[in-house]
Amino acid sequence: MVIGQERLRAALVHLAISAGIAALAATLVFALWYPYPYRDISGGRELFLIVTGVDVILGPLITLTIFNLAKPRRELVLDLSVVACIQLAALGYGLWTVAVARPVHMVFEFDRLRVVHGVDVPEDLLAQTPPGVQAEPWGGPTLLAVRPFRDANENMQATLVAMQGIQLAARPDLWQPYDQARPRVTAAAQPVEALRRRMPAKAPALDAALASLGRDAARTKYLPLVSRKLAWVAFIEPATGDVVGFAPVDPY
Repeated sequence: MVIGQERLRAALVHLAISAGIAALAATLVFALWYPYPYRDISGGRELFLIVTGVDVILGPLITLTIFNLAKPRRELVLDLSVVACIQLAALGYGLWTVAVARPVHMVFEFDRLRVVHGVDVPEDLLAQTPPGVQAEPWGGPTLLAVRPFRDANENMQATLVAMQGIQLAARPDLWQPYDQARPRVTAAAQPVEALRRRMPAKAPALDAALASLGRDAARTKYLPLVSRKLAWVAFIEPATGDVVGFAPVDPY
């Protein structure tokens, strides 16, 4: 009975330490790599929970199994050290996986905003990233735009590549700073009122999101915000083209 209590106590201590480390990792992931809305639209929350959930639970369970004060002290320390090393290695690999899949840019793509992730960017095009633009920033996603095509031939070639699965927004050779595209952003953005009329069932969700931002539909435009599997709405300030907020509403 005493041995069982000792094992349980050791497992709970291990669980508390693991949860603390996971909380620090969550701060890094959700404050820097996957801030709102990317934690939802890019699947950051689900990916992180899978990675850390298994790691946090598995380590304490192993401790519950192997912990025994009747073992020689050196053997017990060695056992726990091995568990800790395996657990830290698994967490490191998990964080690396989350980092590789992180969103790196939100790119204006002619009539929408598209979230681009690190794994989406072709490595052979990284050298063509425009000056002043970080191809794969570590400090969180940045705003960019797809520049206008130089001629009809470039348009056709880019369309053919896009049909093969490489989105225009993920191509560094087509990137330009968002500021240069603001007039095109404001021209492409549509009135939120028009979306409310077209999709009345989604009007409450739009109104709730706008209310949380202190805005109203009459003075706000929107663009579709497209990610891997989801489409949301990005609210646009009509005068400046600024992205001022988001709503978990599929506009299509």
